[in-house]
Amino acid sequence: MKATAPANQPLAPGQLREVARYRVIYGDTDQMGFVYYGNYLRYFEIARNEFLRQAGAGYRAFEESHRLMLPVVEAHVRYRRPARYDDELAIFAAIPEVRGASARFIYEIRRVPDGEPLVDGHTVHACIDGEGRVARIPAELRRALAPSTSVE
Repeated sequence: MKATAPANQPLAPGQLREVARYRVIYGDTDQMGFVYYGNYLRYFEIARNEFLRQAGAGYRAFEESHRLMLPVVEAHVRYRRPARYDDELAIFAAIPEVRGASARFIYEIRRVPDGEPLVDGHTVHACIDGEGRVARIPAELRRALAPSTSVE
């Protein structure tokens, strides 16, 4: 994964930044006491929503104003170390590229306070309309994401 930006520094395209903290609840864990593997995709969703909100492009407002959606069409998760009940997680995200009708998010999850990398991965999202047809990502959203992406 890419390096993270120091606080108050401009981001290079695709550079990860911390967007959320999450404390693991007991219900997130499996019988072995580890975070159940599928829950990391939920944590990626937390990161996406916070990343968009911080970019001034909240997902709900995007859906309502443009009548478009960004469903996941690809997901990849690499598990390095397990998170456990009551661990505090720092969740990082970036958008390294936005294409005409898709965007790719990258993620990294680290344990707080030691910063140990636990999980990284990515998701790709297609922009679709209410009938499920592929649609171009609106210029307004592309502009909101421009400081952190390479836009095609």
